[in-house]
Amino acid sequence: MPIIYVTDVNDARLAAYCGLTDGQLRDGIGGGRGGGMFVGESRKVIDRALDAGVRMVSLFMEEKWLEQTMPVVDRALAADPEMPVFVATREQFRAVTGYEVTRGALALFERPPMPSVEELVRDARRVAVLEDIVNYTNVGAIFRSAAALGIDAMLLTPSCHDPLYRRAARVSMGTVFQVPWTRIGGVRDWAVEGVPLLRELGYKTAALALSDDSISIDDARLASCEKLALVLGTEGDGLAASTIAHCDWTARIPMDHGVDSLNVAAASAVAFWETRVR
Repeated sequence: MPIIYVTDVNDARLAAYCGLTDGQLRDGIGGGRGGGMFVGESRKVIDRALDAGVRMVSLFMEEKWLEQTMPVVDRALAADPEMPVFVATREQFRAVTGYEVTRGALALFERPPMPSVEELVRDARRVAVLEDIVNYTNVGAIFRSAAALGIDAMLLTPSCHDPLYRRAARVSMGTVFQVPWTRIGGVRDWAVEGVPLLRELGYKTAALALSDDSISIDDARLASCEKLALVLGTEGDGLAASTIAHCDWTARIPMDHGVDSLNVAAASAVAFWETRVR
């Protein structure tokens, strides 16, 4: 199928790009394609999604991005010659999406199936658990640090922000497709079933939190663990008391100048580095 230059902003084939939220795409509201879709933004994100074997459904971009996106276009069409590639003027693109600015092309993908916790961590030695982190920037930044600093898998509680949402994936620079992830635990209190499951799978657990009985993140017991799960909490409230109580250790990052804590994304990078497999 050749590149399609948009002539009608109400073209039904663009429905998935028409102001639908990430949640609506995930749940199949609008667009007529059923559930399990997401939109990736920028060439880096799209390339890494394709590298991970995620199936692309269509591409949509402003004319100004076409030349630099052609390697992606060629790659996508080589895999599926019938896949539509929509190109629009700035005015048309804004009318369809409502976006004033994007960092490149948009691509509609099918969501890959989510593995079980047991399947995901089968060969992992370092795992991060994200508890109820709802800021997309933090989620994306944590994934980027995880990819760079030796985390083998990510486990997200049911209320944690979705890594495949457009902005989270973009902030991660596409590393949400490089570090495997899935959901863990129940909605009410993930740790009740989640931490025992990790223990059954051979993991020691360390909750990152300020506590009188916490150990330093550079404690040799952490780095020497054969299998270690680091549990990180949301900004402000931090980890739930029940989560801390279920974990084997509470760990802290030593601070200077009277600073009591770091942003969770910054803290994750320090923790990942200090506890990496030597």
